[in-house]
Amino acid sequence: MNCSTKKTTATATLTGGQAAVAALQAEGTRHVFGLIGSATMELFDGLYDVSSDIRFIGVRDERTGTHMADAYARVSGEAGVILAGQNGPGATNLTTGLAQAKAAYSPVVSIAGMLSTQHVYRDAFQEVDQQALFTPVTKKTWTAPSTDRVPELFREAFRTALSPRRGPVQLNLPRDVLAGSADFEPFQTPEQYRPLQLPAGADAAIRTAAAMLSGARQPVIVTGGGIKNPGAHEHALALAEALGCPLVSAPGHGDGLPFGHPLVAGQMGPRGNPVASRLVREADVILALGTRLGFNSTFYSYDNINREAAIIQVELEPTAIGRFFPVKLGIWADAPTAAAQLTDAVKALDDRAAADSWVSDFQAERRTYLEQRDAAADMGHPTQPSGLFKALRGVLPQDAAITMDAGTLCLQATDALNYYAPHSLFTPLDFGLVGFSFAAGLGIKAARPERPVVSFMGDGGFGMTVSELSTAVEYGLNTVTMVMNNGSWGAEKAYQRDFFGERYIGADITSPDFAALAELYGAAGYRADRLSEVAGAVEAALAEDRPAVVEVAVDPKALYSFRRDSFKHRGG
Repeated sequence: MNCSTKKTTATATLTGGQAAVAALQAEGTRHVFGLIGSATMELFDGLYDVSSDIRFIGVRDERTGTHMADAYARVSGEAGVILAGQNGPGATNLTTGLAQAKAAYSPVVSIAGMLSTQHVYRDAFQEVDQQALFTPVTKKTWTAPSTDRVPELFREAFRTALSPRRGPVQLNLPRDVLAGSADFEPFQTPEQYRPLQLPAGADAAIRTAAAMLSGARQPVIVTGGGIKNPGAHEHALALAEALGCPLVSAPGHGDGLPFGHPLVAGQMGPRGNPVASRLVREADVILALGTRLGFNSTFYSYDNINREAAIIQVELEPTAIGRFFPVKLGIWADAPTAAAQLTDAVKALDDRAAADSWVSDFQAERRTYLEQRDAAADMGHPTQPSGLFKALRGVLPQDAAITMDAGTLCLQATDALNYYAPHSLFTPLDFGLVGFSFAAGLGIKAARPERPVVSFMGDGGFGMTVSELSTAVEYGLNTVTMVMNNGSWGAEKAYQRDFFGERYIGADITSPDFAALAELYGAAGYRADRLSEVAGAVEAALAEDRPAVVEVAVDPKALYSFRRDSFKHRGG
């Protein structure tokens, strides 16, 4: 039976696989990333019928496919869907990607085939307890008990993934459930069961917060995913302008505020720039607007946030309020809504404290910092990170979506590059995953084919995921991947150098010529052995009508220990 009709008024008899596809259609799903497997043949057969509505993108590994779905969800605001066709090993490959998505609060709907229910607990072929496996790395996990409940569980999966606080979910579909048939009523659409309204801040709390901010002499607003993810920078900017107050971004969310705005200081924290970080260390009132003030922002230490500051925290997730630092005022609310409320409340006040010198001092310091960043860039040979990032600042399009991996070079790039609008920076965030960036770029390109996408990776991380060049070429996902090759696992080698007496083991790696390898896959390959070659290679790669890889040779001695706090016990 063809299940491509989106709306019916009559009862229909469908297999479980057809019902799963009809449920995806009802949710408005446009793309499914996945890897075919024998456990889900009925579902794949259903996807064949609706190929004009749902584009299936076949990946080479379920882990990287999950990163594609993760980034797709972040840039589109929709759920990203990943399908592991095979139970057992196909399912277990999802776990790293789902743990990554959980740390990023990314709404991924993960679907996996599962052995038949009558074979459970019999040591059957490829048996693993998938319900137990996925529970720790998802927001919620379900196993469908019968064919007739497939649409119900799909609704619950999408509802849970997309409701605050967003996150990944797992739906296991046993073979007999997919192969069985049942009669189904017309499928519900999201507007029939999902709430559309997010909570506003209580009036009394908003008035109190406005008075605290207006009375501050050194206020600062810290914005996080609660502002970035909905693209609500204008709400944050309006509040800052009403107050005359600087704004900083939580790490990994530097694109949440537009580069170049006079009140924007950039990324704060132990991995941020010195200007933004100083503001948070010296502020007397801190408005944490849609941010947890979590690990990457603070290392949970008052070394990175003023102990004496009065903290106002606005969060949609109530358990995040005051979790790591005591707050003076906690407001349970949608961050953009609360920002708009605060702007109105501040404008209604007659006067405010004189924070002008605080702002003018920061703006002068910010200008000096940016000038020195360019002036101090090492443009010599071998290529240094500072020179590479300066060259890239001059050539990357302002509308580019930029993805990052973990590792020292990518961590430095999160604040060394300039981001002009929301949804232009995508990082592993708190999971610190190596192997995320290239796959994430493919997911972004699927969702936003009109945008240039540039993915930054080290040589180790790209080596993990290079097989997805096949996916990129096959489906025309024409991203540019920058492989910054320093011949090592750079973060770990830096720790061995700085804290373990240069006793190197396992840190140095060899790789093939990635530019030549890209050509073998059918992609374009470029090499930049000298810094002077970088801009031309990137421009040429961006102009290609196929995926491209640019391999840049970076000085292997240019290593930096980011987590020095982890080795304080060694006297470093």
